[in-house]
Amino acid sequence: MKIPKNPDFIIRRLQDAGYEAYAVGGCIRDSLLGIVPHDWDICTSAKPAEIKACFADCDTVDIGIQHGTVAVILDRQPYEVTTYRIDGEYKDNRHPESVTFTSNLREDLARRDFTVNAIAYNEESGIADFYGGESDLNKRLIRCVGNPDERFREDALRILRALRFASCYSFAIERNTAAAVHRNARLLRNIASERIQAELVRLLCGDGAEEILNGFRDVFAVFIPELAETFDFDQKNKHHCYDVFHHITHSVGLIESDPILRLTMLFHDIAKPLVCTTDSRGARHFKGHQLVSADIARNALSRLRFPSETIETCVTLIIYHDVRFNGTVPQVKRVLNKLGDENMRRLFKVQYADTLSQSEYMREEKLRKIDTAKAQFEQVMARQECFSLRQLAVNGRDLIAAGITDGREIGRVLAFLLDSVIDEALPNEKAALLSAAKEYSEKE
Repeated sequence: MKIPKNPDFIIRRLQDAGYEAYAVGGCIRDSLLGIVPHDWDICTSAKPAEIKACFADCDTVDIGIQHGTVAVILDRQPYEVTTYRIDGEYKDNRHPESVTFTSNLREDLARRDFTVNAIAYNEESGIADFYGGESDLNKRLIRCVGNPDERFREDALRILRALRFASCYSFAIERNTAAAVHRNARLLRNIASERIQAELVRLLCGDGAEEILNGFRDVFAVFIPELAETFDFDQKNKHHCYDVFHHITHSVGLIESDPILRLTMLFHDIAKPLVCTTDSRGARHFKGHQLVSADIARNALSRLRFPSETIETCVTLIIYHDVRFNGTVPQVKRVLNKLGDENMRRLFKVQYADTLSQSEYMREEKLRKIDTAKAQFEQVMARQECFSLRQLAVNGRDLIAAGITDGREIGRVLAFLLDSVIDEALPNEKAALLSAAKEYSEKE
């Protein structure tokens, strides 16, 4: 293992001053997995004032000095240096009421969440692994350090961190740790929505997201209770081979690892149990589930403090996810007009994942229609064909100059002209459009 120049400099300077110092946590975990770490954190026996004294010639920032953390700035990059500590009581399931500094590395590592994050290393002493973290890495296992119930009661966000690590690294969760996740899931109600949001996004984008969603659905229902309605809800429809929840999770696993797309799939069919009707043959139908699902997504994503742009994009994709392309270019242009080109590309990905999570009944035909629509879309974009008012060869000023001055009338005329161009009833040429505008306005 090779520690980069700047963290190695910090460790060696602390050691030269007579203190212990190690790189610790995620940087060691990732290094042992062959992944290049993004951040290098350092733990040390030096107290905060002693850390600052060691780096008196460097910029330092007291980013959490009451908890023993000082940031040392090297080449404009902050490196967190934290004193070995023992955490006090956690009353809010998130933060310790107090910390006690210690000179013992083992005691410091004992307070950490998972064994794979409780490994320290420096080039002089090698690996310090008191809790079996390296072994668990080799077994691809997430296991709490010590008593898992205590670890989760101390900081309930660790529940989602366990699921996130398992999803992102394709690890299993050790049996006792998994049982404690289920037992303590309700504690997530004490965690700030923003923190849950951040963990949820990273978890959903992991390669193991589908497996984690299926195995820990009760955990997700704590902060997205609307999901519970989909559990074991049989669709009883020849187009489907999964219950609603497993259809959702399978589609999440199939789509590319992008936050917008994975969130869209998580919510795209969430309202099906609420709108379900059953016909005389016992088959279930879900008319209007797109709009209700979009409303649920908007509310849930807002609760979790997602950015408004993310919310609106997901809601738009959910509303249109079930549009049935009929093979005509005008229909593609109309959907494109509503979505824009970036969301249109996303929509095709959503529809592929949705279709491949259904039964094989008419699957090939459905996929062919998506392929046809996608090819038509690419052709429209390549030819720069008109599908929006912005591309129309006339605008409101042109209509005013032609004598059409009422604001509402201008809007109606422009909408008529765009429809006519999309339907290929009129060419997108100024003279032809102005002539048609006058004729249409006089009739109206």
